[in-house]
Amino acid sequence: MQKITPFLWFDGNALEAARFYTGIFPDARITSDLPGPGGKPMVVAFELAGQSFTALNGGPQFTFNESVSFVIDCKDQGEIDHYWDRLTAEGGTPSRCGWLKDPFGLSWQVVPSRLPQLIRHPAAMQAMMGMSKIVLADLEAAAATS
Repeated sequence: MQKITPFLWFDGNALEAARFYTGIFPDARITSDLPGPGGKPMVVAFELAGQSFTALNGGPQFTFNESVSFVIDCKDQGEIDHYWDRLTAEGGTPSRCGWLKDPFGLSWQVVPSRLPQLIRHPAAMQAMMGMSKIVLADLEAAAATS
């Protein structure tokens, strides 16, 4: 059992969000949904790639912002494309340097696992700063020039 579980506050769409996320990640599932007043799901537990999350239908008082994000380490461009395309679908918004907001406003960083090594090269860091979705081949080419 993991010691720390992210607890996410949603405005009435926690189950919808859990279904969205579990449809994107392999080895993902909804583990429970506990009803609240009126029988609507109040708390939804789910797992993504072995990581447990809890979603609460807490109401409109709080919203997500960029001060918290989840990083997805990707082995190759295919994984980057998969996560980026799925998380920005249905109303998600791209940002800079591999960051995006999904349709629920939650921030994600979709990056290659090798990013820390690649951006040690100034040209690769500069290339990344000009990207929205990370293009691994472009980062590798930039790193090779410096």
